[in-house]
Amino acid sequence: MSVEPLSSVDRSTLRERVLHALRAAVTSGTYRPGDHLGEVDLAASLGVSRGTVREALRHLQQEGLVTAGARGMLRVNSLSQEEIHGLFRVRAALEGLAVTEIIASPNRKAVVAALRSAITALTDAGDDFAARVEADLGFHMRLCELSGNPMLVESWRHLEGRIRVTIMNRDPDEAPAMMTRGRHTPIIDAIEQADLAAAIAVVEEHMSAAADHFAGPRKV
Repeated sequence: MSVEPLSSVDRSTLRERVLHALRAAVTSGTYRPGDHLGEVDLAASLGVSRGTVREALRHLQQEGLVTAGARGMLRVNSLSQEEIHGLFRVRAALEGLAVTEIIASPNRKAVVAALRSAITALTDAGDDFAARVEADLGFHMRLCELSGNPMLVESWRHLEGRIRVTIMNRDPDEAPAMMTRGRHTPIIDAIEQADLAAAIAVVEEHMSAAADHFAGPRKV
């Protein structure tokens, strides 16, 4: 496994490009949870100095994507069952706030139309695992954006890397069980009916089921 070399990159943006490349490699599953990230190999693959790679890896540690193991060796983070459940509880709180603000908004009908449009991507993705992941996360990101609360969106984005790592820790044939149109439609229906209690309950059930799924044992 390797990342694409960064050739002819302006030095003023080199560190940002390296960080972006490594973050993308982790969150896309090129490097999977538990994989070792060696400075020497990464620097050679990217065509940059070890110091530049070291700085990027430090940022990824702060984002929760990379963790230091034995002898300080850096590996792609693998969340514990407790951490996964905590992650999805926070998502439930954030997305519960999103549906609360949407239902209170005078633009609720337009938001419902936008969400129904966004959910079609889950159907269009078919059996393409990468497309299914993007469609699923895209729907939830859109839900937060349509709340009109930029701080909520920022908070959700802060979790996105760890959400992706959690998803990538499952085999591709297991993860899509939580990424279907039918799993998401009830959220939109409750918003359309302006039933706040039902909307929050649906979001909480959705996140609880996802936590159980991703924290549960993998197929043998």
